[in-house]
Amino acid sequence: MDSKNFISGIGSWSFSAKANFNGQLTREIDGLKNKEGQVCASIFASSEGFPSDRDRVLQKQCTKITDTPLIISFHNLKAGIYAVAVFHDQNNDYTLNSNIFGIPKEGFGFSSNPEIRTRAPKFSEAAFLVAGPDTNIQIQLKYF
Repeated sequence: MDSKNFISGIGSWSFSAKANFNGQLTREIDGLKNKEGQVCASIFASSEGFPSDRDRVLQKQCTKITDTPLIISFHNLKAGIYAVAVFHDQNNDYTLNSNIFGIPKEGFGFSSNPEIRTRAPKFSEAAFLVAGPDTNIQIQLKYF
């Protein structure tokens, strides 16, 4: 089976299964520089607004750092393709702070752990499939 047919098959399967269950996504956030502040995570169901438009977020939450790695869960997800953006909000201001050049001063990460160079990843680079009641992913934070 070539990759085009595989993706097409996933798309048609996930579309038909969307109403059949509500899944849970558990994320393990690793690579925290310290336990100061909180970790804020947003899950997106499409490329629109990914990774930073708060108005396009499907679910979001901020969690105080109590342990490392930090475990966070999203609930009631339909089968489908999603992407997650995470940042270490060390000063509890609910914002990924950056310097005058736009480089983040706090840790950040994305589902699928794409390589970050000069821009945030595209939705397709961070996308993963929720295809059952429990999906687990690991996100490695990066600091500049």
